[in-house]
Amino acid sequence: MTTPLPETATPPPGCPAHRPAAGTPAAAAPPNVTPLYGTSVSEDPHGLYARMREQHGSVAPIELEPGVEAWLVLGYAELLELTRNEQLFSKDSRRWRVPKEGRLKSDSRLLPMTAWRPTLLNMDGADHQRLRGAVAQTLAKIDHRQLRQTTEAAADSLIDSWGPDGTADLITQYARRLPLLVFTQLLGLPAEAGPHLIELISHFVDSSEKSVRANAEFQAILLDLVRRRRAEPGADLTSWLLAHPAGLSDEEAVHHLVVILVAGNETTINWTGNTLRLLLTDRRFRATLTGGRLTVSDALDEVLWRDPPTQNFPGRWATGDTVLGGQYISAGDMLVLGLAGANADPAVHGPGGVGGNRAHLAWGAGRHVCPAQHPARLIVETAVETLIHRLPDLQLAVPGHELSWRPSPWSRALTSLPVLYSAFTPPRTPAPERPTWTPPTVSAPTDSTPSDATSTPRTPDSAKPAPRSWWSSLAGWWSGR
Repeated sequence: MTTPLPETATPPPGCPAHRPAAGTPAAAAPPNVTPLYGTSVSEDPHGLYARMREQHGSVAPIELEPGVEAWLVLGYAELLELTRNEQLFSKDSRRWRVPKEGRLKSDSRLLPMTAWRPTLLNMDGADHQRLRGAVAQTLAKIDHRQLRQTTEAAADSLIDSWGPDGTADLITQYARRLPLLVFTQLLGLPAEAGPHLIELISHFVDSSEKSVRANAEFQAILLDLVRRRRAEPGADLTSWLLAHPAGLSDEEAVHHLVVILVAGNETTINWTGNTLRLLLTDRRFRATLTGGRLTVSDALDEVLWRDPPTQNFPGRWATGDTVLGGQYISAGDMLVLGLAGANADPAVHGPGGVGGNRAHLAWGAGRHVCPAQHPARLIVETAVETLIHRLPDLQLAVPGHELSWRPSPWSRALTSLPVLYSAFTPPRTPAPERPTWTPPTVSAPTDSTPSDATSTPRTPDSAKPAPRSWWSSLAGWWSGR
């Protein structure tokens, strides 16, 4: 529960409220403050969050980088309160006390994920509602039937581009490439821009040393797109966003395309990879590859509960001194949404709990809940179903415990997912040329499961598509052909 901080209350020693004065060199993090970076957050996040919960409760003190403190909200109820109370917890990162006190370096890897931008992610109240309405209504123009067909065609082209040796890496050769095949078309970007955008996104989502420069280059590409679509509108998300009655400026449009691409692309990659891992390593889902009772949709939901594609998300900033989850929160403190940790809160599992349904917090909560969850689900579901239809005897090439994760405090993402296969089935339908997107009536995604098909041995010639479609050309570019 959040309560105002009594005037006479003093934060306990060691909590983030006891921070060095402005201009003072940052000391090492106190022993009871957990660094949310390095190998611990990637190798065993579930164990890390459990230990933090045991030591601190539902809100834990963390360090985002040396000398930069914050709070990680691990409680399900506390995270709901955090996301629903704009008066106490704002989305405006300009309230953050760390930069104001001169303690955030100009080249900090946190900047791309925390810097204020004129987007729905960084605003409250009426400003947020205006921008969210523009994005949500633009996304609603996507025809879900056509999106399913487009995603399936892209998936087929990638699978057809693999060699005849029966090996593949489902992260680098599939999950990481597929979304950009779809998103470049949705946004009206040139097909060849996809690979470079993937590289740039990876840098600043992983908070790498190249993140600041990658972020600037990424936005420059999108600014050029916005200016071209402003002059010559097309049947794509960029043009629809610019034409929305909210009247977005070029700057606002660019920043919202960043939101769509980064949040949509990165989440889709991780959700696809984590679902494929679950299908290949968990006996409960293994039968799905041969038509078991548990469906791909069940696997998608379990991943959102246990290994959500975004495990932590910045953030909220306290507008005044308060208490949350028994912790003293000072005005200007940053609070990180611990999506994976809150999903694992023991208070919401077990008899009468919410485990096993879609009450997870993978999409956030409150007014800032993700507006793109339905298209994202459709893309991931289609990607997974298409793969297991085409490669019905798919299996891991290494023991499951040898799989490794990217060292990101934000994303839950595999570095690779090597597999073996010896048989494949043809695509359900021939891969079409790049279709033209038209503003259709909104339709909901339909449930589907892989259709039965007879497997045939893979031969070198079987992977060669007929005429070289747009999908095949881009897939070939990815493969270096």
